[in-house]
Amino acid sequence: MNKPMFSNPLETYPGITIDDLNKYLPAILTAEDIAMTTENMQEGLFLANCIDGLKNIPDQSIDLCIVDPSANIWNNIDENKQQKTLQEYYKWNTHWIDEIFRVLKNTGAIYLLTDWHYSGMYHSLLSERFKVQTRITWQNKKQKSNNDNPTWSEKSSDIWFATKSNDFLFNQKAISVKLDREELLEKPIDSNIWVNIPKLLDENSRKPIEIFIKIIEASSFKLNWILDPFMATGDIGLASKISGRRFIGLESDKDRLLLAMKRIDQQKLI
Repeated sequence: MNKPMFSNPLETYPGITIDDLNKYLPAILTAEDIAMTTENMQEGLFLANCIDGLKNIPDQSIDLCIVDPSANIWNNIDENKQQKTLQEYYKWNTHWIDEIFRVLKNTGAIYLLTDWHYSGMYHSLLSERFKVQTRITWQNKKQKSNNDNPTWSEKSSDIWFATKSNDFLFNQKAISVKLDREELLEKPIDSNIWVNIPKLLDENSRKPIEIFIKIIEASSFKLNWILDPFMATGDIGLASKISGRRFIGLESDKDRLLLAMKRIDQQKLI
């Protein structure tokens, strides 16, 4: 028997109305609807967990992957909502990182957002497959203080920037190990310390949209393919649409998927 979409359809997810349900529910796509080839790619938001969805995306088809995994994933990454051991969690992360390596073009890149608790683990995992270029540290004004550790106030988060090879795109230039340094420095390069990120104003966002726009404009061209395997409510999809890129998003939670569909659909190009 199929499970109902909602336990009580009159109680909608914050930001979703009954009219939104009528509009977006019939348009939901799942992992089985991902039927693509490298010559025939398809933009879309899909109801799928990251690994099932990634398996249906063609090899070497994505230009840029931006990943913002929820810290709660450790507690509910299987059907029984059981907390995994550290070894199982590490293995699961290895699985989807391997899939992202597969779907990225040889010139592709990944940006992985994390707080300090998991930053070392993700650095280790990325280093096994990718060329880690740098760690960006940004001023996370939404970061909550940890009452269990009343020492230094936590106001920063990390972004790992890694590439599939030493030939990649950055600042609208093709970078390679053979590139003349003077040519590389023609356009000033931003620091990997980001302190001027605006406060989070959109209650449906997990991170300021400006972070993702900054990443997208630094590491992709117009109409490039952007992938977000942990889409949540669609922040990276919004940034991709604003920046004129093509977007594929995966989200396993129906409510968050519907809100992402609404937010991206209603975003006007600027």
